[in-house]
Formats: sequence, structure tokens, C-alpha cells
Amino acid sequence: MRIITGKLKGRSIPVPATDLLRPTSDRTKEGLFSVLNARIYFDGLHVLDLFAGSGNLGFEALSRGAESCLFVDSEPLHIRQIEKTAAQFGVSDKISTRIKSTELFLEQESGSYDLIFSDPPYDYFQMEEMIQTIMSKNWLSPDGWFILEHDKRHDFSSHPLSVFSKAYGRTIVSIFREKPLDS
Repeated sequence: MRIITGKLKGRSIPVPATDLLRPTSDRTKEGLFSVLNARIYFDGLHVLDLFAGSGNLGFEALSRGAESCLFVDSEPLHIRQIEKTAAQFGVSDKISTRIKSTELFLEQESGSYDLIFSDPPYDYFQMEEMIQTIMSKNWLSPDGWFILEHDKRHDFSSHPLSVFSKAYGRTIVSIFREKPLDS
């Protein structure tokens, strides 16, 4: 996996040696960031990367100008690799990390983010609850974007706050906002 564009363009993102993650493919990431790049400026954004894994999405946002990224993952090895990668990229001052399950993080902490990425396991049992929590509990800034990767077993295209849904092979990217895309 590589950073597509920005200050860190071309840098490789190491994948932790566990069987507990499914990194976002370059094709999916390129498609997702193409949608976002056409609609937002990354400069100064505050990002939350849930189920962070390798940190692929958060590092791409930082490369494009995001101010900060909080990476959340329940696996300590994943977080240690993210911290190591941030140091190698020279962006340690722009990241923070939590070794915590997404459920506990959303229950116990608070914050307001411009971009929230979530790439849970395809069989994640609380997908709908997570969407409800993020969209109703002030996790998003007023112009915030919640990006969820999931498989074809879930269809959120008719969700009242869904503004985008597209399949990239087996992976579907759904985007949720309080405001429609044209605002």
C-alpha cells in the first residue's frame, strides 16, 4: 500500500503482521479519495480513523493536509505499527492513538471530527448501531463526513443520511452526512 498523493506521496505503508485486518485496497482508496477530493479541502481537517489497522486512510488524509488524526484500534500491534509509521513519515506530532475497541471508544470518549473513517470487519455485529451513534452523538463537525467500508451484505444506500454509496469489487463505500452533497 502506498500514499496516493500529497506531502507523503509514494511512501509505503507497512501492514502489521496479523491476520486481524483487511487493508483498504489501493483501488478503493483511490476511488474514495477522488470523491472526497472533489468536494472538500483537507487542509486543517481533524480526522478519526476507527478500526485503523495499518492507518492507511488516516495517513492518506494527513498527506493531503489534514491537521490531525486519531487512530483507534483494539489490537496493540496495529497501534504500535501506526506510531512507528508516523515517526518514519515525520508526522508523529499530528497523530494520537487509542488501543480500544470502537464500541468502548464511542461510548467512553467524545470529540468532533471533520472526517471519520471506519473500516470494520465485514461481519462486524454492530454496524447499524455504530452509524446511529456517530450520526446522532455529535461525533461529526457540522460539515463532517462519515465514511464506512462494508461488504455487499449491507446496503445503506437508502439510509436517510447516506449521500453516496459505491461498490469497489467486494467492498462498498458508503458516505453519511447531516447535509446533502450540494451544501
